[in-house]
Amino acid sequence: MPAVPAARLDVLARAALPDWADPFLASPRDEFFASRLWFDLTIGHALPPGAEPALARCGPQGAALLVLRRDHGRLSALTTPYSLAWRPLFVPDADADALLLAGRSLARALRLAPPVALDLIDPEVPGLAAFRAGLAEGRIRSSAYDHVGNWHEGLPKGAGWDAYLIARPAALRTTITRKLTRARRDMRFELLVSPGAELKQGIAAYEAVRAASWKPHEPFPAFDAALLRSAAAGGVLRLGVLRQATNSQPVAAQYWILDRGGARATVLKLAHAEAARAASPGTVLTALLIRHLLEEDGVQELDFGRGDDDYKRLWVGTRRQRIGLILADPLHPMGLVALARQVVGRWRRQAIARFA
Repeated sequence: MPAVPAARLDVLARAALPDWADPFLASPRDEFFASRLWFDLTIGHALPPGAEPALARCGPQGAALLVLRRDHGRLSALTTPYSLAWRPLFVPDADADALLLAGRSLARALRLAPPVALDLIDPEVPGLAAFRAGLAEGRIRSSAYDHVGNWHEGLPKGAGWDAYLIARPAALRTTITRKLTRARRDMRFELLVSPGAELKQGIAAYEAVRAASWKPHEPFPAFDAALLRSAAAGGVLRLGVLRQATNSQPVAAQYWILDRGGARATVLKLAHAEAARAASPGTVLTALLIRHLLEEDGVQELDFGRGDDDYKRLWVGTRRQRIGLILADPLHPMGLVALARQVVGRWRRQAIARFA
């Protein structure tokens, strides 16, 4: 097996990706969570104290790039509680052989090093299998585990609100119809998509609803506003606000991101004021936004992000698994322990499933 150079690790000293990373990055309109916009926002507004962004360039020709974070010497994917997806970034023209070499290059850099944790990965990412095969050839295990579920639904091109609504569970369909009738009288719906004074007011409304909601304390309070401004500037934002008609008080707010050329809409955050819960403002706003996404934006996939919250399966009907990977050298004590934990965890889950 011919030798390949070890992957190069660059720890970033500034709050943005360097220009040389651009060939690996997607446009936010194509793949939002693999874009410079997303990573720069995360680096600038959502890294905990002590964490540093790092880039691993892999392969003789640099076919793969891993956007990572380093916490107290340990490497992991650059993900935070706001992240919905992460993947290794491959140059567009990289073939299976190039990605195999990239995996071997990363393996060489990880020999006798602590394990690396990667999460929020779509196991069907093109090129991932070849990359993992290269890791294995380099004697680094890439042990997979189930990380989080992702609820979504693909829709026929041109599908409208009526067709979508009739496919929902009867209880949700009835609630939507009843609550929308009342909301037309008592509520006012706003949709913000562009930078400017109206977006500033929409951000203030979102933050007011968030503060009045059931949700826990925001770990990075500046992140949402920064994301809303950047997404609006990038033309991918759909921020919805529902206000009381009498006093303009916001009672629900949520925001979605459009990517894949406008074919996919992903909801990142949604909240409603607990004091207005009886009017189901969150349900009303979700319905109004989905109706707009389908009939005005022509969206063909709705994505409800990470997690298996019960409400998501009411709005979308398909679940897919996001996985994590532990990249570990079994000759390193911490790598051996990490792999052993993976094996024990699988045994435990199998035993629970068998006797459940």
